[in-house]
Amino acid sequence: MQIHVIQQGESLYGIAQAYNLAPEEIINANELDAPNALVIEQTLVIPIEGRYYFVQSGDTLSILAARYGVSVEQIIQINQLNPNQPLLPGQRLYFPPVPKVEIESNAYIEPINNNLTDALIEEARKHSSSLTYLAPFSYQINRDGTLGELTLGPLPDIAAADGASLMMVITNLEEGAFSGELGQAVLEDEALQDELLRSIIAEANRVGRFSDVHFDFEFLPPTMREPYNQFLRKAVEQLHPQGLLVSTALAPKTSAEQSGQWYEAHDYRAHGEIVDFVVLMTYEWGYSGGPPLAVSPIGPVTDVVEYALSEMPSEKIMLGQNLYGYDWTLPFEPGGDYARAVSPQQAITLARENNAAIQYDEEAQAPFFFYIDESGATHEVWFEDARSINAKFSLIRTYQLRGISYWKLGLAFPQNWLLLNDQFTIRKRA
Repeated sequence: MQIHVIQQGESLYGIAQAYNLAPEEIINANELDAPNALVIEQTLVIPIEGRYYFVQSGDTLSILAARYGVSVEQIIQINQLNPNQPLLPGQRLYFPPVPKVEIESNAYIEPINNNLTDALIEEARKHSSSLTYLAPFSYQINRDGTLGELTLGPLPDIAAADGASLMMVITNLEEGAFSGELGQAVLEDEALQDELLRSIIAEANRVGRFSDVHFDFEFLPPTMREPYNQFLRKAVEQLHPQGLLVSTALAPKTSAEQSGQWYEAHDYRAHGEIVDFVVLMTYEWGYSGGPPLAVSPIGPVTDVVEYALSEMPSEKIMLGQNLYGYDWTLPFEPGGDYARAVSPQQAITLARENNAAIQYDEEAQAPFFFYIDESGATHEVWFEDARSINAKFSLIRTYQLRGISYWKLGLAFPQNWLLLNDQFTIRKRA
């Protein structure tokens, strides 16, 4: 697959001609709703085998060979080059596809008010073939240790049809927010834990499609660090004999001593030893209640991954990835209006409708733009595109991580799925 960045004056027809494709092939792959109104710096994924590269000043065969993981001899042979002649700026070279790597993938799916809409069901059908796990979010713990009801609808059958399995997500959500007090009540009471584990096993047996039980306990008091570890040991002892894996969601830490209620009770080293795998929640640096920032800037994400690797093996780490961005109204004021979540497709539409040129932050590896709305207010939008998701995929390959976990289905980002399936083979556990 080729990532193409739209430049001034380019048209879809001209781009298609350059890659020897029909325009409809690019339109369908990228799900373009306005193919004749492309935005400057918008990215397109070109559905070809391998990729083309246009030589830049200073490029050499050895530099390009190292960058694309091929030998100098392969570049010469494939492109029928004269090794005694220097490369010329603008010269087009072809590079073959990189070998696929096998990984696991997960996507959370969140029923709205415990209702699975037709749109969410269609998203599950559309992408379950690209998933190891489909994770309905979430089973909430009741005060008596039982599980609250969760509407699954056709999700078990959808997963089964594509060889995916379900992930049973267990949370300490209460009245719409994570409750540290509820989490503490469970972690300090053996009887509540026993009832919770009995309820989990009963529900897993009833549904018959779960292969993993995923504990997402957030905002626990710092004193719950060791009780949480002990509970996970008990969970593994009881769930493994049922044929169930156990995983956890971890706040994005960069050290064992990181302070703050979101972080302190999450013990990376212990989780790495106890559970089968973890999901790093490597997003929300830019969040709805904060100032405009990239949601998952590559530098901070890498820092979290590198810390995790110092505490656990790479094959236990799933990289968390957002399928959304945010639209902030400026000026940002703490405690003011929350930013609006937008899908990558919606962000492109906003840029097009407001005649905004997209920019790309090379340090954060994330696209953004500004626009002025009908009332005269200035907006700042950060989102994801093919370049930013490719940077995360490179991180997975470089550090040989277990895979990727998406929050969440229902936000259109076709380029993610194109590149995911181009670069990786998705392991199935069903």
